[in-house]
Amino acid sequence: MSAEDTRKVAELIKGQRFGFLTTTTPEGKLTSRPMTLQEVEFDGDLWFFAERGSHPVQHIQVAPQVNVGVGSGGTWVSLTGHARVVEDVAKKKELWNGAVEAWFPQGPEDPSVVLLKVEGDSAEYWDSPGGRLATAFSFVKAKATGERIQGGENEKVEL
Repeated sequence: MSAEDTRKVAELIKGQRFGFLTTTTPEGKLTSRPMTLQEVEFDGDLWFFAERGSHPVQHIQVAPQVNVGVGSGGTWVSLTGHARVVEDVAKKKELWNGAVEAWFPQGPEDPSVVLLKVEGDSAEYWDSPGGRLATAFSFVKAKATGERIQGGENEKVEL
């Protein structure tokens, strides 16, 4: 993937607070849950805090292939990669903030608090300039003219 592709995905993810982390259960079923994205400079990796005994941690230890869906308005990113559990106290302290503390009052040094690092392999994004309003306008225009909706930019990139 080119640096330009990574920058585009980073631009679309920047400022997003939540992502839907999809994992595979030990029974082979896909399951998703909203998780708070940690604000770091995107370089192909995403970070989340989790409880050591939680389902996402258990699932990742068995099947590390994951997907993270991020988006709002007219911008969406679907990132596929491999996740792993990170127990690095220094990294937990680096990413720690008030919002994390609300979920994990035991603090970053507690061994029950771990990080999930998702190392992105590829991403697909949909970007509709102008957001929701422009998308709604394109939909109305398509219905009125009988032409296909202009949905904006869609690209798949390797990370």
